Amino acid sequence: MKTTKFVLGAFLALNLGLWSGCSKSEGAADAGGGSGATAGKFIIAATPAATEGVADYLLTVDNLDAGTLSTKNNGVEQDGTWRYYTTSGNLFFSMLYGQGNPGAVTAYKLDGSGSLQKVTNFQTETVQAFAPVDNDILLMKIARSASSDISHWYKVNTETLQLAGEGEINTRALAGNGELAHFSWITQVGDKVFAPYFSIKADGVDGFGTKYPDSSWIAVFNYPDMSLNKVIRDNRTSFIGAYFTDGLEVDEKGDIYAYASPTATSNGTITSTTPCAFMRINSGTTAYDQSYFFNISEKSGSSYIRYKLYLGNGVFLLGMTDPENPAKGSTDRFAVANVYDQTFSWVTGTPDPTTVTSVSYLNSYAPMDGKTGYVGITTSDGKSIVYKFDAGSATASKGLEVEGGTITAIRWLPAEA
Repeated sequence: MKTTKFVLGAFLALNLGLWSGCSKSEGAADAGGGSGATAGKFIIAATPAATEGVADYLLTVDNLDAGTLSTKNNGVEQDGTWRYYTTSGNLFFSMLYGQGNPGAVTAYKLDGSGSLQKVTNFQTETVQAFAPVDNDILLMKIARSASSDISHWYKVNTETLQLAGEGEINTRALAGNGELAHFSWITQVGDKVFAPYFSIKADGVDGFGTKYPDSSWIAVFNYPDMSLNKVIRDNRTSFIGAYFTDGLEVDEKGDIYAYASPTATSNGTITSTTPCAFMRINSGTTAYDQSYFFNISEKSGSSYIRYKLYLGNGVFLLGMTDPENPAKGSTDRFAVANVYDQTFSWVTGTPDPTTVTSVSYLNSYAPMDGKTGYVGITTSDGKSIVYKFDAGSATASKGLEVEGGTITAIRWLPAEA
């Protein structure tokens, strides 16, 4: 098996003191006004306006509900163009997507004054899925060409910043249909990792097309050895989530909700015939509950789910697609869905869909109170604003405005204990 080197570099040696003070925070995340039980800061990632090939700046703020924040002479400047984010305990991880070149992982924490301090920066393979699992960050480099059947996984321990393990998955054998399995995302469920995947031709002509548009699969891996436990299959929907998009959520009861949108293609044409819907896997099981099916298409018409933000207590904020062009795949409108009572409501108060140019998607924030969510929305006039969503009234209102940049992420980072 090929060995991949993770270069920790000088930052690890220089920052052992900072790193050794890191701990897992068990407290609840703060609310938008910064008055929650856990001290910390909101991290706003924003791409500076009028620049190309520049990575996000990382800005810190106490309140999402009001005020302005500027990228000019402010924040932590990153390198690289494409960055994606996750948190583990009181560490903020920034992942460089190298687009075929090596990637990188940079970790930050808050110092005593509430400023971000870099604690390490190390080179990795470019990965297409990642998530915190136990005390690790699990990363997946996923094969997607006819020349390779092998995908790779790596795990980095968040306490030592050492490579804690790596392995291979034959994703053609996993698919078992002549195509490649391509993981959309990974999610920890108890002592296992659930990895939904879609089937792709990977033939060099119609690479992300498929002959199997109306099926979904979830590979279940044992952790920490990542041995395959089983594959959960269903034919009531298309695949779960989307490329680089998490389609699973574990609720407070341990039940798993998975959404699928009918967006599988062949030769550039959507061929899915199944509805946009949520399905459920009951806590402690590894099979779909066949008695549960929340048909979103019956309520949304031709608009499909592009991404979800879990608000808690069975309530989701859904980024929805243009019903006239669902294949475009971009979010320009929003809805609230309760997967317990299967209700659906369109949200009012967001910008005119025709003016929406960017949304913070997976990197949005919810304090998990069952009603509140925060999403960065940028419009064609250049304004980039954090919108506060109230699920109870299905409304949104303007909050913090970022001047001179496009909001790409909103994260809560607790201070060290």
